[in-house]
Formats: sequence, structure tokens, C-alpha cells
Amino acid sequence: MDDFLKDLIKEVGGEYTKLASKIEQTETYVDTGSYVLNALVSGSIFGGISQQRITGLAADESCGKTFIALTVVKNFLDVNENGVCLYFDTEKAIDPLLLAQKNIDPNRIIISNVVTIEEFRSRALKAVDSYLKKPESERRPLFIVLDSLGMLSTNKEISDALESKDTRDMTKAQLAKGAFRMLTLKLGEAKIPMIVNNHLYSSMSMYSPKDMSSGSGLKFAASTILYISKSKEKEGTEVVGVILKFKTIKSRISRENREVEVRLFYDERGLDRHYGLLPLAVEGGVIERTGNRYVFGENKFFEKEIMKDPERFFTQDVLEKIDAYAKTKFNYGSAIGVIEEEENDE
Repeated sequence: MDDFLKDLIKEVGGEYTKLASKIEQTETYVDTGSYVLNALVSGSIFGGISQQRITGLAADESCGKTFIALTVVKNFLDVNENGVCLYFDTEKAIDPLLLAQKNIDPNRIIISNVVTIEEFRSRALKAVDSYLKKPESERRPLFIVLDSLGMLSTNKEISDALESKDTRDMTKAQLAKGAFRMLTLKLGEAKIPMIVNNHLYSSMSMYSPKDMSSGSGLKFAASTILYISKSKEKEGTEVVGVILKFKTIKSRISRENREVEVRLFYDERGLDRHYGLLPLAVEGGVIERTGNRYVFGENKFFEKEIMKDPERFFTQDVLEKIDAYAKTKFNYGSAIGVIEEEENDE
């Protein structure tokens, strides 16, 4: 680095002012528990949600937001043996029994029940600031969850309710935006991943029939925002789970407006890691489909046969071929590819 650059960096000042070539560029991920969901959020079936960014999950009630968040947390703790999670719970949804059901060690989860945006903002900032003050050698991997933004109130809203005032609280959106404005850069510097669950409501916009609650704060702060919808999954006449459709509304890592479907069982099977791989493999020419069956070697199999024993069919070699196609489908490509896609949409 020449003297001019050194002097300019010194004059600008700040702990995080650096030459671009000196900034660490590696992007690391936390497995979501689903191959196709990994591809949607990172561009690779072996990826997952970013460990340096905020990920927003927005859905109507009972769409599995908490389950998905806990699945990611479990995978994070499994990979990081000394890792911990700070879980901001606004719905009194997390307890030791639920964590035990998900095989998550409750001794590695800190639960903070928060009621207002001001409480969340203060506690989250204190936690991240304390983390950054520690020498890197003393930091343990940390994951933060807010579940959920839409349930947070404000000090004004509570005060008005206690005084029986019916006036609408106009401060909530600004407070939420301010909270994430303070947190975003700090989380990135600390390399702390964060999931923020939020609620969807019906919008009057003809372009977007659904929108997130609590204003635009999360929209600007999150690197990835997924909208989730659901349908029933049946075995015979019995409802055994749900099919969750995820759509990237915003993404700085993978392409926006892509969709995948993920299967979530109500029983011990939980999230189906391999669901959605077959259509992706057929689309990418990795697996051939003839009628209602799929070709593996010299034999043909129905989907039910394959999904009963997916590891037998989705070998590492097959997964790597699917991943090669997923990178072309979900990653940002050349400007020509984007232009062609927009023209086709028209």
C-alpha cells in the first residue's frame, strides 16, 4: 500500500476503515436442513444462510418460521461445538421441552423474552458490543434469532394502552428501522448470523398482495428475505405435514424471485432434506424422467420409492451434478442472462 492510501485511511479513521483488498471475502453458511432451500438462499445445495448477514423469514401464522429457525440453530450448534445462540422470544414459544424435542442442548441457548422494540434494540446492541470487545481468540461462535419482529410493541404503545388512549402508534416503523440500522454493520463485523422472523399481512398494492409488518427496517437491513406460504401434505386422508413454498423477495447472494418447495412433517421426520431435489435434477438434465418414473442406471423408480430411501439414489456424485446446475439457476449470472430472463418474463 502506498503512502497516499495509508494517509487517506488514517485521516478517514475508524476501526473498520480498510483497503478493499484487505477485507476478508470468504462467505460461510449455516445449513438450513434442506438441499433446495440451501440452493435458494446461497446458490448451492451445500450452502445455507449466510453467517455474516441478516436473514428475514416472513409468513402468515403457523407456517413453520420458528421450526425453520430452530433447525438452522441446531445445525449451527452441531457444526460449532462451542457455539451458542441468543434467542429473543416475543411469543413465549421457546422452552426446554421444545428444545429437547429438537435435540438442541438448552445449556447453549440463552432466551431473552422481549416485549418492545426498545428492549430488543438495547439488549441486542449490548450483546454484540460486548462480543466485539472480546479478543477474537476468546469469542465463541454466536447465532442470534428474533422471533418475531411483528409481535414487538413499543413503549408508547404500552403507555397509550395503560392510559386507555386509542391513538395509533406512529413510532414503531421508525424504531424498528433504527434498531436494524445500528445492528447491521456490527453483526457483519462480528460475523454473527441472525434470523429475524416476521409476519405478513394483506397489502392493497396490486404488485405485492403481501407485505411485512413493522415497516421497512428489516427490508433494508436483511441481505435475504424469504416469503413463506404453505399447503397441506397428506398420506391418504391424514394430514401429516405441510409443503412450504419459499420465495426470495430480496437477496444479495442468490437470485431474487426464485421459488422452491420444502416438505415439513409433523412427526419425528421433521424437515425433509431431499424433498425438491428430483424436479431440480430433472430440470438440470441430471436425472431422466419417463412418465411417472425416474431413471437410475438401468432401472426406473417411482418418486415414493426414491423418497423412502433418498441416500441410496442421491449419491455424492449425483448431488454434485445437481449442485452444478443449481449454481446456474440460483446464482447471479452475467448481465446478458439477467436481460434475457427479464425479456422472457415480459
